[in-house]
This record gives sequence, structure tokens and C-alpha cells, in this order.
Amino acid sequence: MITKKPTLISSFALIDAILLSIILVVALSFRLYKVNIPLADYHSWRQVDTAAVARNFVRDGFNLMSPRYDDLSAIESGIENPNGYRFVEFPIYNAIFAFFYKAYPGISIEAWGRITTALFSLITIAVLYYLCFKEVNRFTAVVTSGIYAVFPFFVYFSRVILPETPALSLVMLSIFFLYKGTHRSIKESYSLIHVLFSAIFFALATLVKPTVIFYSLTLGFIFLSKEHFQIIKSWRFYLYFIIVFIPLLLWRNYIKAFPEGIPANSWLIAYVNTYKGQENIFFRPAFFRWIFFERIGQNMLGVYLSFFVLLGFFIKSKKYILHSVLISGLVYLFTFQGGNVQHEYYQTLILPGIAIMIGLGINSLFTNTKTFINPFLCVILIIFILAFAWFFSFYKVRDFYYYPPELPQIAKIIRTLTPPNAKIVTDRMGDTTLLYLIDRKGSPGLNKGLKELKNMGYQYFVTLNSETIANTKKTELYKTVFENAQFTLFSL
Repeated sequence: MITKKPTLISSFALIDAILLSIILVVALSFRLYKVNIPLADYHSWRQVDTAAVARNFVRDGFNLMSPRYDDLSAIESGIENPNGYRFVEFPIYNAIFAFFYKAYPGISIEAWGRITTALFSLITIAVLYYLCFKEVNRFTAVVTSGIYAVFPFFVYFSRVILPETPALSLVMLSIFFLYKGTHRSIKESYSLIHVLFSAIFFALATLVKPTVIFYSLTLGFIFLSKEHFQIIKSWRFYLYFIIVFIPLLLWRNYIKAFPEGIPANSWLIAYVNTYKGQENIFFRPAFFRWIFFERIGQNMLGVYLSFFVLLGFFIKSKKYILHSVLISGLVYLFTFQGGNVQHEYYQTLILPGIAIMIGLGINSLFTNTKTFINPFLCVILIIFILAFAWFFSFYKVRDFYYYPPELPQIAKIIRTLTPPNAKIVTDRMGDTTLLYLIDRKGSPGLNKGLKELKNMGYQYFVTLNSETIANTKKTELYKTVFENAQFTLFSL
């Protein structure tokens, strides 16, 4: 039975509260899978940098204007960073799970980071349910939020220790409040409260992750759907974006004083790192293969859901607000092509639009069953497609949870052999995972010779490379503190 489309001013019924609660509980249970594993899983090199800021907040105090991590080298910014500054995004998210850990240290800070991300993702799921319910019907809301809740790619990147999901959730709250403020017959003053809340949440989102600024397109479209071309004369529209952008501009101006803490980022638009060095991928065939075939087609959609995304995109809509969510994500995707090809977690920001299109596509089949084969067979086929897509996606994503079991063991040994304030060098080519697990500050790569690093105050060198071990021993300059089949620890 297909639910009739509600009017735009309709309210949630008890059934919606029950359905959404079930979806959120299921979503949270999926996201708690392996919540306690060491922070060495997929994209750990980026996750540990985020977690290190939180861990240093716990130890050194919550100074949001001076976020610090464990990398003291010049590898990220090209400038030596002896204070370990980390000026990537305003550390609201880091501070939140650091606070949780300080309040209840019985759960590890890594687990708190994952739990915090998971809780933020529930906000996105709830807002998607609301928007689809209002714009289409209950069935679309259930499918859209259900896809976001349980599909493997959505799940994994909704529980990693990265700022993308929290920022995205804040954007969804911003869309929710602006939608409420412009799509209900309410008093003007009450409407302005909604718009103000929307601006505040969007401002926070851009501070947590500036790339969510592309959702300005969706928010602008909501204004346009309300005021049409009178938007040019609307003081609310201008005031809204002034409130949004001033905090971001102030923060970006502030961090200019700390260039050593700002990683190089010019490559994000057009370049990827390969074994040949940096390669231009901007609108090259490789970009489309990696993003639309590998990442979206296989990893995210398990191949079979691609049809529903395309079908949903071409479904007619009166206001196209739901389509604008996907368009915002696509504009972001095509702007930062290098970053999106280099790292899967960059695709987190396009997940809401993808989920919405799937919901629209599947709903179109259910509401037009007479156009297709026997309705009962149509339902069975869709269920099978969803199941096959989930398993194909899981086959790709399951390895994201894997972590090298030797890394935590190596880290435990090094922690027992080195003092807490020791500065350590690892030859991990810029990957700070081992440095974080060791719980020491230092350099995650040999960007300088060992002699020069020793003169800079580094005290130990850790390597897992047999060739590097042999070459270091040949110099007879550095004492071997510990050695086994996995690694060697040298004293500098």
C-alpha cells in the first residue's frame, strides 16, 4: 500500500515517530560495529590527526584557538612545526568528543570519537526523513533514510573520526531550519527565529569543514523557492549569508599567522599523488572512472542502485529542493576533483543527495507499478536489487575496517621503552598512524637525514623497513634499543 503524498504543512504522525526511531536505532547499531578497534583502520593517517587534537585538548586544556597534534615536522606544510599546530578546521568536533572522554574515560577517546560521529550522522538521517516526507511522501522518507542508515559505505564514513560527517549534519540542521522558516504559515517573528538558527548552524558547519560551503546552493534555492526573484530585495537573504561567512572569514584570517600548521592544499582541485609523483586529473577520464565507476558505482551503490539514482534524478519535482541537495554535492565533487580521487572520505559530502535520489527512484517504481510488470514481481525484484547492492557494497567496504594487527603491538613495545616526552621519527612517508599509537610527538617521515633530525632534538628512530634497518646499522652511529622481526628502534 502506497502512502498518499502529504501537504507541505502536514505534521509528523505517530507512525513517523515510530518509523524514524526504528531507523535511527538500526543506524546507530550498524555504526557501533568495531567501535573499539585501534585507530589504524582505513584512512587512519587522517583520523589520527583529528584524534590527536582531541587527545591534546584532554591533556593540555581546551584551547580551541590553538589546536595541536603529534606531527612536528615540515612534511604537511613545508615549514617546521615544533609546536605541532593543526589549523585545518575549527576544532569544535574534536573538542566535543574530548569532553565526552574527559567526563567518562572508561571508554577510549577513539571510541568516543566514533560514537560522536555516529550520533551526528543520526541528525542527517532524521533531516533526510523530514525533507523527503514533506516534499514527496512517507515511503520516500523511509527508503532515503533507510539507505543512509544501513548501506556499508554510508555507515563506515558515518563512524570515522573525521569532521566531514559532523559538518554535514550541521548543514542538514541548517537546511531543516531554513526549510521550516520558509515553508510554513507561521508568524513573521517565528519565521525569523528559524532563519537565524539556520544561519548559526551553517556558520558552525563551515567552521568545522569549510567545503560544506557548497550547500549554499541548496540554502539559496530554498530562499528562491519562497521569495522567487524578489530575493534580490530581501534583506533576510543578505543578512543570512553575512552571519554565515563572517565567522569563517575571521577564522581563516586568524590562522594565517600560523602557516606551519596549515597543510598544503592547492593540489586538492586538480592533482593526485601517484608513484610517478603528482598527476593532473582535472576532467580527465581517470577522474570519471575513479569517482563514478569505482567509488559511487561500486563502493557506494553496490552497482545495482545506480539505476535508481539516475531514475530519481530525472523524476519531475515542483520545487526541486531535493534535487538541489544532489547538485550541491556534485558541484563540490567537480570542484575538488584531486581530493575526491585521492581520498574516499571526501565523498561523504555527496551522500545525502545520493540517498535522496535512490529514494525518489524507488518511490517512482512503487507509485507507477501499472507501467511495469506485475506489481508483486516488481516489489520482489526491488528487494532483491537492494539486497544484492548491499552485499556488493559490503564486499568492497569490509576491508575498510581492517587494521594491521602488528601496529598496536609495535606501539605498545615502543611506549614501554621510551619516555613520554621523547621525540620520535618514523619512516612512514608522512603517515602519522604509528606516531599516534605510540603516543609520542615527532616526525612521521624521513624528510631530513637522521643526523640533522638528531640535532633538532629527535631522540629515537623507528623503522619497519628491512633495507633501512640494514643501512642504518652500517653507519654504526646509532644504538639499537630494540629489534624483532617486525621493527627496529634506534636511539639517536
